[in-house]
Amino acid sequence: MSLASTIQMVLAKPHPVGKPFIYGGAAVAVLGWLLVGPWLFWLGAAFTAFCLYFFRDPERVPPPRPNAVVAPADGRVVLVGPAVPPAELGLGDAPRWRVAIFLSVLDVHVNRAPIEGRVTRIAYRHGAFVNAALDKASDDNERNALALRTPDGRDLAVVQIAGLIARRIVCTVKEGDMVGTGERFGIIRFGSRTDLYLPEGVRPLVAVGQLMIGGETVIAELPPVVR
Repeated sequence: MSLASTIQMVLAKPHPVGKPFIYGGAAVAVLGWLLVGPWLFWLGAAFTAFCLYFFRDPERVPPPRPNAVVAPADGRVVLVGPAVPPAELGLGDAPRWRVAIFLSVLDVHVNRAPIEGRVTRIAYRHGAFVNAALDKASDDNERNALALRTPDGRDLAVVQIAGLIARRIVCTVKEGDMVGTGERFGIIRFGSRTDLYLPEGVRPLVAVGQLMIGGETVIAELPPVVR
């Protein structure tokens, strides 16, 4: 990544979800400057700067390949292997390939659609807040699961999973909506994980340890549908 693109990403406009935190931090800084003292000013200024960075929402350019499945989030791949999608999505109990992406507090936390399709199901479930990098986070943690159906009838699932610090999952689409590849569909606040379940029979092209760029990194290619 070039220096110019890095600066552009760091200075990207914040996601609307972050504005209350940014404005709150700025208000504390002003209050500290006018009434309390320098320590409160610097505390508020530091918090505001962190929120501007954390909630940044850079533009992304999906690859011009209609069958490409892209990463639904920035972060590092922590798990790749067969797993059963969340039962609440109604996608059956047959294991399919899952790619789990861990988002640290330094990653962009905006979630993006992995491929063009219709949102057929959204299911939220309360849960715990264990370390999102652990395998059991998929089952134990608070989560919001989405099922997507591509125009040619293949089903995928994306799961927003809260982490050790995260306490709010935001989903901005609803059942029946059409989404395009790389289109924003939500955000998770302060550290989290995003799991992607590929259509049955489709294998991922990524490995544990790889860094993902949400909306751009290709995770898999869907083979042509045989009629």
